[in-house]
Amino acid sequence: MSKRANLVVTVNDHNIERAMRQLKKRSEREGIVRDMKRIIYFEPTSQKRRKRHMRAVKQNWIRMAAHKLI
Repeated sequence: MSKRANLVVTVNDHNIERAMRQLKKRSEREGIVRDMKRIIYFEPTSQKRRKRHMRAVKQNWIRMAAHKLI
């Protein structure tokens, strides 16, 4: 993740709702909101480790489900 994200969304046919959805998805993929929350609020290292572990467990479940292992 970069410190400065360049998110560009073009608006076609005056469809602002679609452009807003695209912008929201791109910002989620870049992790902009998550990074801002991480910077604003103090989080102990033990809690960071726990979150990282839980994220890894969830991703593992998703991969297993995709390969029909569960």
